Amino acid sequence: MTTGKKVIVILSTLLLIILAIICYYRYFFVFGEGVKAGELNYVVKKGYLFKTYEGKLIQSGIKSRQTGTLQSNEFEFSIANKAIADKMMANSGKFYELHYKEYKNTLPWRGFSVYVVDSILTTRDIQ
Repeated sequence: MTTGKKVIVILSTLLLIILAIICYYRYFFVFGEGVKAGELNYVVKKGYLFKTYEGKLIQSGIKSRQTGTLQSNEFEFSIANKAIADKMMANSGKFYELHYKEYKNTLPWRGFSVYVVDSILTTRDIQ
C-alpha cells in the first residue's frame, strides 16, 4: 500500500469514528433522567411513517411569565413501549409519577419529544 492510500484509509477511519461518536451523542446519549408527576391530560398514537405514543402531563403548581397571568406547567413526552401507553390510556385523568429519559435530539421511531417515558412509578386517583 502506498503512503497516499494509507493516509486516505487512516483519515477515512478517523472521520467515520468521529461521525459515529457525534451520532451517538446527539441521538442515543441519555442527557438526563428523572421523575415528573402530574395529572395525565392525554396519550395518543400518531405519526406519518412511524406511529409513536405521545402524551401530556399537567403538573401541579402555577407558572407565570407575566404578572397577573396564570399558566399551568405541562410536560410533553413520548412513550417507550406499547404496554406503558396502553396502561396510561386506560387510566387517563389520574395522577401519575413517570420516570423519563432526556435525549439531545429526537428519532422518528422514538417519538416527537426529547423526553421519553420508560416506566410508571405510581398511579392514583386525583383527590
